Amino acid sequence: MNASRKIALVTGAGSGVGRMTAIALLDDGWTVVLAGRRAEPLQALAAEAVGRGQSAVALPADVTDPASVQSLFDTVEREFGRLDLLFNNAGVNAPAVPMDELPLETWFNVVNTNVTGVYLCARAAFGLMRRQSPQGGRIINNGSISAHTPRPFTAPYTASKHAVTGLTKALALDGRAFNIAASQIDIGNALTELSERMTRGVLQANGTIAPEPMMDATHVANAVRHMASLPLEANVLTMTVMASAMPFVGRG
Repeated sequence: MNASRKIALVTGAGSGVGRMTAIALLDDGWTVVLAGRRAEPLQALAAEAVGRGQSAVALPADVTDPASVQSLFDTVEREFGRLDLLFNNAGVNAPAVPMDELPLETWFNVVNTNVTGVYLCARAAFGLMRRQSPQGGRIINNGSISAHTPRPFTAPYTASKHAVTGLTKALALDGRAFNIAASQIDIGNALTELSERMTRGVLQANGTIAPEPMMDATHVANAVRHMASLPLEANVLTMTVMASAMPFVGRG
């Protein structure tokens, strides 16, 4: 491996913000490991990158499965010898229904993906960054506007994203001794295939259904690439990137 080449791992890289961020990092010269549950979109993106003369590899993995996560990071260490950046992006949502109508399996799926999955990947990255030479690296967790305040009927997602905030701060503290910087990016209304429905109407705090302003998800990718470009002596602990006119600041 070229010693000057920096290695990034993006989870949930097969679509949406993860895919766009992976492309941005590739454009900045990173070697990018593309992780996610679905092999096909990862392999397609890796093939596109290689066709452009960039360095990408697809490694399907399930962030909720400890063995799968360990295998993913073992492969990264074996193939590249180190990890300089983890974009901990994989996550899921739940239907917007009163919590007593939400199946418990859905709660467990959200928590297992958005909290335990983020922890498992951060834990593995922390260990690799701690023992590699030179020591250190950066972990960027994908939070959400919901890490600050909820939408109606989003208890599982909101709770999970508040937990991500606590984990990010703990990582930022514990990483100091090992030159590991931890950050969180909180995204509001980035337009992807999953969020496109919001342009047609979303339940508001006053009970109405209203379409919401959206922003191009490229702005999120550019924010992550900025955070990733900083030297480890500097850190953006938290960043909120949102559609300027979305109903977040002010009364709902």
